[in-house]
Amino acid sequence: MIALLIIVIFLVVAGLFFFFAATVGFLRFPDFYSRMHATGKGDTFGLLLSLLGLSIYNILENPTWYLGVVQTVKILSIAVFWFLASPTATHALLRSAFESGIMPWTKDGKPILERGEGEKKA
Repeated sequence: MIALLIIVIFLVVAGLFFFFAATVGFLRFPDFYSRMHATGKGDTFGLLLSLLGLSIYNILENPTWYLGVVQTVKILSIAVFWFLASPTATHALLRSAFESGIMPWTKDGKPILERGEGEKKA
């Protein structure tokens, strides 16, 4: 029981660490693409670890069928949905930003990709 509580604490603290790292990345990175990468990865992994820890805690504290198992399945289904939806939404935002002409940041200020005349947007 104590070992599982230590695992729960570790998972929740690790999730909070990834949330914090994503926030620092959002504030420190230079352009839209880097910021979205940091928040997309950090939030997804942080939420996954936090919800996994909360589901283990819930099953430990509520051993009955409804309070323990059903709520834990609900928490894990939220984690699976977020694990699938967050990277998809991040990709859609980044692709629409690139198609609208927002170029990635470079140290020398030159564009990474140059479009020729008559070339269509992908």
